[in-house]
This record gives sequence, structure tokens and C-alpha cells, in this order.
Amino acid sequence: MKLRLHFVVDPMGWLCISVVFGIWFYNTLFVPKLVLLPHYDEGHIPWALVVCYYIASALCLMALVRASTADPGRLPVDPHIPHSEREQWELCNKCNLMRPKRSHHCSRCGHCVRRMDHHCPWINNCVGEDNHWLFLQLCFYAQVLSFFTLVLDFCQYYYFQPLTRLDQEKFTTQHELALLRVSALMGVVMFGGMSSLFYTQMAGILSDMTTIEKMSHFSNETFGTKRSWQWALAEVCGTRWKLLWLLPLRSRKPLHVGHTSLL
Repeated sequence: MKLRLHFVVDPMGWLCISVVFGIWFYNTLFVPKLVLLPHYDEGHIPWALVVCYYIASALCLMALVRASTADPGRLPVDPHIPHSEREQWELCNKCNLMRPKRSHHCSRCGHCVRRMDHHCPWINNCVGEDNHWLFLQLCFYAQVLSFFTLVLDFCQYYYFQPLTRLDQEKFTTQHELALLRVSALMGVVMFGGMSSLFYTQMAGILSDMTTIEKMSHFSNETFGTKRSWQWALAEVCGTRWKLLWLLPLRSRKPLHVGHTSLL
């Protein structure tokens, strides 16, 4: 399965994703410049700490780009409906096209999406069957990066040794306190928001209920079933290999196996 790019023409969505990217860029620029690299140069911290921060930052950016540009599961105008699945398809009353059950029509994007969870303006894209795993990765890596940032901001004033080779005429040195306070504030907001969103998404995945179904009080004995967390995540990520659940630069292939336990 090839990587397909998908873009939503929505000025409000572009603004929201620009804010998210701006927060990422701010912390990735100033935290290493003010904390990591100076303390590494003076031998206060190991090189592994610097590498880990840049890896977390890179994974967060890749997840953001992939989640915002991946096809969420948009249905084609003339879909091929297998004869054995015709009873599982229905007519959309908004675009008058056939779609499988549990699909939803997104008024912002103007088309139906397979197993749509919600439309997220912060990635300017729908969260559906084909990119739900990328959205979950984004929530996870954003938590990791924001928590990492908060810890470094805290250690800068209460744990790390004072720096001796500072150029007091540099802008970053003169305004270090203000810059790190802004970084800490962003870290608190992002960590709190992403932690809540990650918990909500995981609860929906494990209970086999999308956000739209929860909001519409959907009730059907076919859905909403409890599953093992291994199978639930494997189905969303499209692979049983747990290490691949954390890699954004790959394609997803749906699993066509019954609910079996994973080792």
C-alpha cells in the first residue's frame, strides 16, 4: 500500500495546525539552545540526553505531518462493493453515495470517511480508519516531548549546575527566563491536553466505539464490545508487530483476522 497524500482546504484548519507546528518549533529551537547544548558543552549532561530529545522531537513532527496529510479513509465516488458485504452498506443522505456502516459524512471535508472518529482542526484532517493510528501516535509523542520539555525547564533552575561560559550579550541569554517560562507554559498546556485526548482515544479504541458514536449515544450489540488491548491496537495500527505501532513512516494494512489473542 503506497503512501497517499491528502489535503483539506480549510483556512481555520491551516491556522490551527500552524499553531501546533509553532509550539513544536519554539520548544525544539529554544530548549536545546538554552538548556541541552550549553550543559552538554560543559559536560553536565550526557550526549544521550540530547539525542533522545531530538528523536522525540523528530517523531512528534513526523506523526503530525503524517496525520495531517494521510488519507483518513475517504470513500470513492463509485466504490466497489463486494457481494458478500452488500448488507453492510447504506446510503448517505448527504452525498447520496453508498458507504459501509460506521462511516460518517464530514461536513467540513465534504465526503464520507470509513469509521470516522472525528474531524480534528488541529491536524486539519479527519481521523478515520486509515489514519487513526497516526493520530494516536501524535498524541503519544506530543505527551513525551512536552513532558521532556517540562522536566528540562525545571532542571535548568533547580538541578543543573550553573553555566560558566555564557555570552551575556546574546538575546537568548538576556531573555532566558522569559523564553523558558513560555516553553514551560506551552509544555503544561500540551501535556495536559494531549494526555486527556490520548486517554479518551484509548478508551474508545478498547471499547470499539468512535467519538461520534459516543456523542450520538450509539447503541448496537455488534459494536461497543470489549477487546484485549493488544488486538484493539493491532487492528487500529494494521499490524501485530508492537514495535511498528510506534513508527509513523510506514503504511497501514487492515487486518482480516478474527478477534484472537495476541502474544
